Amino acid sequence: MKVQLIRHATLIISLNSKRILVDPMLSETNSMAPIPNVPNQNYNPLVDLPIAVSNIINCDAVLLTHIHRDHFDDAATKLLPKNIPMFCQPEDETNLLSYGFTYVHPIHDSYTWNNITFNRTGGKHGHGFIAKKMAPVSGFIISCPEEPSVYIAGDTIWCKEVEKSIEKYNPHIIICNCGAAQFRFGRPITMTSKDLYKLRYKFEKIKIVAVHMEAWNHCRLSRKDLKIYLASENIEANVFVPKDGEILNF
Repeated sequence: MKVQLIRHATLIISLNSKRILVDPMLSETNSMAPIPNVPNQNYNPLVDLPIAVSNIINCDAVLLTHIHRDHFDDAATKLLPKNIPMFCQPEDETNLLSYGFTYVHPIHDSYTWNNITFNRTGGKHGHGFIAKKMAPVSGFIISCPEEPSVYIAGDTIWCKEVEKSIEKYNPHIIICNCGAAQFRFGRPITMTSKDLYKLRYKFEKIKIVAVHMEAWNHCRLSRKDLKIYLASENIEANVFVPKDGEILNF
């Protein structure tokens, strides 16, 4: 299995000779308005795509955890082939069909495609009323015989839903959307360095890949600061903080 971070939460997962594009956000740099009233008011996305768009969309299927604009943007709706298989949470099916995609498969619980199984999981995109407002969001366990299984947690904080999903499916790898994204009010809506500490403390052997940093204006945790924290707590073993474009082999 290969995991390539493109940018933010956009990934390419390669397994069983298939390339699965996760949460494509393909807009040009500084082409979208920032989240208002947070310290960084630069336009989104904050960084360029590391490889050509033609290489990114050259995939066999798309997996969407949800369709907030930093995970599925207007550029993706225009650039992706309309007949590409699209796997999503049930709540997003109608919108995807309205964009002209013809092979949209909502995953209620589990679905198998080309000997690759997707199991949908829950999560909390924040705390309290913010989490309710940001819902629904999903995570997905991707598994295939003779390949490591990977848990794409999606936009969630560390919570019981994530913990129970790991206990149920026992994935080899978990991809965490970090960045400590936060509005001008409330608590973070994605994982923080302390969330990763709790995850590492609970599941010592799981490999963690930290993404969703430095590309969107309300993400406040940088790769550098996360690495400093991991080292200070002596928990950097088996925690990967890839650069944009970097490929991890598992």
